[in-house]
Amino acid sequence: MKEIKINAQVRETAGKEASRRLRKEGLVPAVVYNKGKKSLALTISERDLIHALHTSAGGNVIIGLNIKKGGKAENKTVIIKDLQHHPIKSSIIHIDFVEISLNQSITVKVPVHPIGEAIGIKQDGGILDHILWEVEIECLPGNIPERIDVVIDELGIGDMIHIKDLKVKEGVKILNNPEDTVLAIEHPKIEEEVPEEEEVKAGEEPEVIGEKEREEKQKDKVQGKEGEGQEKKQG
Repeated sequence: MKEIKINAQVRETAGKEASRRLRKEGLVPAVVYNKGKKSLALTISERDLIHALHTSAGGNVIIGLNIKKGGKAENKTVIIKDLQHHPIKSSIIHIDFVEISLNQSITVKVPVHPIGEAIGIKQDGGILDHILWEVEIECLPGNIPERIDVVIDELGIGDMIHIKDLKVKEGVKILNNPEDTVLAIEHPKIEEEVPEEEEVKAGEEPEVIGEKEREEKQKDKVQGKEGEGQEKKQG
């Protein structure tokens, strides 16, 4: 994986107001972490960050920081630990890096990408259930794959791909449980048809009375009252 070079400047000020001023200038507050060492606060051009993130490596891009402080410069190789975007503008508002060595293995997550069209989908109308969209791997930084491809052409309904079925190049170790399901071809979902009589009963809809029926019921009601009155008089 190719390393992307980015210039950075040591950040002397901290706080929300200072960060807000930096963002107005097109700069992003950043922090570099290294286990056992003091973190380093930096500023980086947002344009340079966007360029780095739009490579094929995506969030696993290896970045070579050229850090300037005064008249001196220092180089650090890092990967992205955390990236924060503005909730409305989508601009980058903060980024955390982890310093790495190209000679030591690291742990990252990479996406799983299905290739082809399964027989169970094409011929039988099945559905692809993609359960694990990414897996955790361990390898040297230079061996990080952009993604793990899975050919699904021969999969029928009921077939599954597990972690143990994934193919990766030498030097890359998948850390997930080998029995975990990555994807499966499921039966198409069919909605059960409810008989019309059961639908009416379940919904307990009120009886619909036509205009003619309503008039007849009202007439019977009036005649019933008149009959009651005559009985009283005779009594």
